[in-house]
Amino acid sequence: MRTESKTFLYLVPFFIFIGVGYGFWSGWEPVGSLGILLVAGLALMIGAYFAVLARRIDARPEDNPEGNIEEGAGDQGVYSPWSWWPLAIASAAALVFLGMAVGWWMVYVGAALGMIALVGWVFEFSRGQHAH
Repeated sequence: MRTESKTFLYLVPFFIFIGVGYGFWSGWEPVGSLGILLVAGLALMIGAYFAVLARRIDARPEDNPEGNIEEGAGDQGVYSPWSWWPLAIASAAALVFLGMAVGWWMVYVGAALGMIALVGWVFEFSRGQHAH
């Protein structure tokens, strides 16, 4: 996680420099100037989180500059290969975005279906044959 934290923390001075430069260039136009400076704050928050996380967990194979590819072999997570819930979530997201163009009532329908699909995906292994 050290590499990720450094990546985001190196972006902070860049965005501050760009934000101040844009502010002078545009006469401190409020939306763009503040937006770029807020991106610097966002990069700082993400980098700080990764730095704290790097102290709590052991070094990964990706963190070792002399590491080999085979050191990262094995399970990378738990995925349900025959799950239909991601399709339901994608369909709900499509309804939400379609609702922004067609009518706001469809946004609410898509958000409700998305919440149901998300709960189904999270609790997929808590019921039925694969319960644990």
